[in-house]
Parts: sequence; structure tokens; C-alpha cells
Amino acid sequence: MILETERLYLREMKQSDFNSLCKILQDEDTMYAYEGAFSDEEVQEWLDKQIYRYRKWGFGLWAIVLKETHEMIGQCGLTMQAWKDKEVLEIGYLLERVYWHKGYAIEAASACKKYAFEVLKANEVCSIIRDTNIPSQNVAIRNGMALKDSWTKRYKNVDMPHHRYVAYRDTD
Repeated sequence: MILETERLYLREMKQSDFNSLCKILQDEDTMYAYEGAFSDEEVQEWLDKQIYRYRKWGFGLWAIVLKETHEMIGQCGLTMQAWKDKEVLEIGYLLERVYWHKGYAIEAASACKKYAFEVLKANEVCSIIRDTNIPSQNVAIRNGMALKDSWTKRYKNVDMPHHRYVAYRDTD
């Protein structure tokens, strides 16, 4: 276990999480910001990428597990992401649709922000969110982040405007 909150714990994903990850990444409604659901191969690539990140940086997107049921309901964590001409530390979150609007995203994301500042000693952390993804933008705002800048990323041959919300470590 990496992090624990009131209702959740976050841990590294493993191969046995593939089916749970499919429930998230293969849902058209959940994946609208990514231009559609993933294939089995794309889900496996996503999982492999997280496992690689754990080895490379010691963090990545972690499984969000509901304490009550021990079920993986989403993913949230820290990743290094390209933004314009640099790499930035990002909090990412994505939950299975049946768990939306229950406060799990902000609960997990705020724990990740605390981890970034207290464990990694990062000076800033951000969330990079597609301009049409208002619910995720609201999570970032509730997580104490403010809109810093915007940039258009190209993904799956589509130009996608994104906003970067940033929080800074309190150095007082």
C-alpha cells in the first residue's frame, strides 16, 4: 500500500488488475477525453507503462481500492508528463463510471498531492486536463489547484486543447 485515506487505499497496479482496468479504459463514456475506449492491447500497454514508471521513478498511476469491498475502482497517482518544452509532475485520476460523483477522485487526488509535497518534496504539482473535461477540472480546483496555462496536445491524430492546473508547496 502506498497511500491510505478514509475510504480508500492506493497501491501499485499489477497484472492481475487487468480486468478491473478494462472496466475503466474500455468504457466509451469514461474515456471520452481520450477519444474513445481502449482495445485490450492498449489496456495492456497502459498497465505496462505504469509498472515501468514504478521502477523508473518509484511512482505512477496507482490502483484506487475501496476499503469496504477491496475492489479496484479506478486509478490515481503521480506521473511525469510532457508539457510544452518540459516535464512536469502530474496528478492523474480516472475512475470507473459507477464510482463517479461520490468524492473518491478528490479523496485520492488530495492524498497524491500531499504525497508529492511531503514524500517527494516537489515544489509544484499539476493536473493536465482536456478543456472539455469539466468534472476533472472541478476536482483539480477542489484539490487547491489554479489554472496556470493551456496548450494543445495531439493524440490519436486529434488536436486536443488542455489546461494545466497547478498547486505549489507551502514553504512557510
